[in-house]
Amino acid sequence: MTAPIRVLVCDDQELIRAGFATIIDAQPDMEVVGECGDGRTGVDLAARLRPDVVVMDVRMPVLDGIEATRLLAGAGVPDPVKVLVVTTFNLDEYVYEALRAGASGFLLKDAPPAQLLHGIRTVATGAALLAPEVTRHLVGRYAARIRPAEGDPNGGALTPRELEVLRLIAEGLSNSEIAAALVISQETVKTYVSRILTKLDLRDRVQAVVYAYRRGLVT
Repeated sequence: MTAPIRVLVCDDQELIRAGFATIIDAQPDMEVVGECGDGRTGVDLAARLRPDVVVMDVRMPVLDGIEATRLLAGAGVPDPVKVLVVTTFNLDEYVYEALRAGASGFLLKDAPPAQLLHGIRTVATGAALLAPEVTRHLVGRYAARIRPAEGDPNGGALTPRELEVLRLIAEGLSNSEIAAALVISQETVKTYVSRILTKLDLRDRVQAVVYAYRRGLVT
């Protein structure tokens, strides 16, 4: 038998925290190893408990979820923890910063329980959770606020076709949608995505989206 996915729940609203914990603990392949109501305690618990996934709220006292995510999974963290950020539509301006901070994905707080569980399992495997329609709404809506980073705007060593795939990823297209748009197979798309992540030293599709917006590849 494989070990259950160990989850730490961080949310300052006790009712939501308890609800998440109840849903997660009811799964045979998951267990809640800790709960907390502020980001600083979340960072400390994660360092001590080493959960597989941290379910992280954005707005919390002492230390907000974005800064807590940066400390747990940001650039330069030697042993990053996988973080799944939860947010609400009226907080969506924070999502881009959460992704930049190192989150492996995000969900909306009003998502059904099955989506939360799917998100935890997805992030636990090392994959990113970035629903295309949510990407278009959240990242696209705030693209005008993103200041392009200095450096090569063309993605360094990427080929023209790889740049094209990267732009489509950043626009929120799934592998099947990219395959249809470029008239190629999904396996070929997966190959391109893997090459892009390797060449740009990115962890996952979430980081690829952030990279594309930071470099001004998507407007």
